[in-house]
Amino acid sequence: METITRDISYFDLKHLNRPRVIATAVIQSPNEVALVDPGPSSCLETLRASLADAGITIRDVQTLLLTHIHLDHAGAVGSLLQENPKIEVYVHERGAPHMIDPSKLLSSASRLYGDAMDRLWGPFLPVPESNIRLLRGGERLACGDRELTVAYTPGHASHHVSFFDRSSGVAFVGDVAGVRTGRAVFAMPPTPPPDIDIEAWRDSVEIIRKWQPATLFVTHFGAHEDPSAHLDALMVHLSAMKEMSRACIEKGGSESDQMSRFVDEMRIYIQKHVPDSESHLYGRAAPIDQCWLGLARYWRKRGVEGQR
Repeated sequence: METITRDISYFDLKHLNRPRVIATAVIQSPNEVALVDPGPSSCLETLRASLADAGITIRDVQTLLLTHIHLDHAGAVGSLLQENPKIEVYVHERGAPHMIDPSKLLSSASRLYGDAMDRLWGPFLPVPESNIRLLRGGERLACGDRELTVAYTPGHASHHVSFFDRSSGVAFVGDVAGVRTGRAVFAMPPTPPPDIDIEAWRDSVEIIRKWQPATLFVTHFGAHEDPSAHLDALMVHLSAMKEMSRACIEKGGSESDQMSRFVDEMRIYIQKHVPDSESHLYGRAAPIDQCWLGLARYWRKRGVEGQR
């Protein structure tokens, strides 16, 4: 477990036995343990073991803070509630119905992952409505002996929120601050379907900037203490991916041709910004073909089509 600051730490869930793909944050207070983005249920064994190493059991966890409901962030919630029915789950109001009844979420995810669903994520069990605490953004949450500010931060997902602990300067920003799995200041925006909104994403980044955090905690991966440079890089790469995807569409060809073009160009783009030893980590945390699908959907909704 890596320490960020007093009583705030994180550990690697080692998704599919791979390091630096999914991190879970732990906020400890004298009378409370909160987890930020507990990850998928396929990583439950690692979650339990990592908590145990810190002297924590699932029974000690009172609060789950979800930045959003994607399977790699929130898939384990229902399973954790089975072990500890007293846990309170804080989630944006747009995501809450899918935690209570995940059938539509799972149907959508199955179209992306197919037969690999169970191996990648494990079961996504329903969460009792009585355990859900709805967020809209603007709330101040008591989390043990600290107060967390909540902001609605869509762009990556319409149900995305971020949490800021002003006392420590740590902002828990899920995926809205991108993927940064290596040491290089390369923050890559993950852009999976169905609701990528680049304009909203830019606005969300400005909200985070106004917090003036000392540290960004990103689920993929870990804590970064250069938030201004990190967010600057994110905006550069979001713009680059936006234009790259549009160009791939406008060149025409089949949808498969367009995707292949984008995937090839993105691999080259990533390799220009990070060492070869780290470039593969980005594709694990944010598969490039899924980034294409989200961006292609973004452009289709705006009437952009390829040559015929």
